[in-house]
Amino acid sequence: MEASEVAAWDQRYSGPGLVWGAGPNRFVAEELAALPPGRAIDLGCGEGRNAIWLAGRGWQVTAVDFSAAGLARAARLAAERGVSVDWVQADLLTWQPAPRSYGLVLIAYLHLPSAGLARVFRGAAAAVAPGGTLLLNGHDRDNIARGYGGPQDPDRLYTPAAVAAELGGLDIRRAEQVLRTVQTTEGERTAIDTLVRAERPA
Repeated sequence: MEASEVAAWDQRYSGPGLVWGAGPNRFVAEELAALPPGRAIDLGCGEGRNAIWLAGRGWQVTAVDFSAAGLARAARLAAERGVSVDWVQADLLTWQPAPRSYGLVLIAYLHLPSAGLARVFRGAAAAVAPGGTLLLNGHDRDNIARGYGGPQDPDRLYTPAAVAAELGGLDIRRAEQVLRTVQTTEGERTAIDTLVRAERPA
């Protein structure tokens, strides 16, 4: 990861308030609420909201991000809520999780150049344990023209088919566009996301 991008995120996460909010992402909560807890890894965890939510539900969570400022804020939030998460500072373009080690692998709004993303997706798929789940969501490529917010570089955005194509060895359970309501100063707007859920056969 380029130093300038790391510095930009460190600066963003050093601001006065939470960038993404305290609660879990809507799709993370909807998709994972019924999943029995085990070992989980959150790749690109940012301020840790999803990792903290999972830990509060009994998961043993490892959370990885390149931003020291994001991880420091995440650790403070976890301590305030009385949950334990293993925070790891690493560049996902070069670091990979252990293969077949996690009952849940989560990627939420991780937007890197497509060549690097493909490697991250393959490593994430490999990390899913037998019987485990991979859940990915993020800004869809159609969001630029028809949605709201998010990165405006199509090379960093998802499509369901492109994500699913990198998840070798997993059974794809969902791979589709989903709509997300965003509250703005101009009223409600609609963002278009990609949501992919996959499982490794037991």
